[in-house]
Amino acid sequence: MAIATRQPAGARIAIERVTAPTDDVRLLIAELDRTLSAEYAPEQRHGLAFDAIFQPQMRFFLARLDSAAVGCGGVVLFPGFAEVKRMYVREAARGQGVAQAVLARLEQAARDAGASLLRLETGDRQVAAMRLYAGAGFVRCPPFGSYAAMPASTIATSVFMEKPIGAAARSDLGEPIPPTRSP
Repeated sequence: MAIATRQPAGARIAIERVTAPTDDVRLLIAELDRTLSAEYAPEQRHGLAFDAIFQPQMRFFLARLDSAAVGCGGVVLFPGFAEVKRMYVREAARGQGVAQAVLARLEQAARDAGASLLRLETGDRQVAAMRLYAGAGFVRCPPFGSYAAMPASTIATSVFMEKPIGAAARSDLGEPIPPTRSP
């Protein structure tokens, strides 16, 4: 199912779930890999293998701007949290709300799957990404999951962030928490 939003300049953003490899996804992931390869040593890149994007614990989405594939991202579901992976927006489409739309869809997918915490790892040179995440309510946190067991040299350029997304997080925004039943 695609979710579309209207943007100020008339551009239309559609976010669609992708459950199998497509040429658009292959191209976007290849661009992301080239971008990260230019900035980080191989041991400091923690992206999922392409085939892992379509595993059952992953929810992966493609963003289209006026029907052109311009971005992607996914969430991996773990017990107790979900992790943002493979988020990318082509440079030509940046600044048009695509990244915000993808991130909002990833957060909704994680929440729909029952996650109460959304986490991510990004690189310290991804300044715009860190600004996006902070603007969406993410805060820095210590290494989590498998990152916590990695040698310091492999996460030296990593920045870890998290955001509560469960019922408690919604109540902080003034949304009611459903009442619990008393025995």
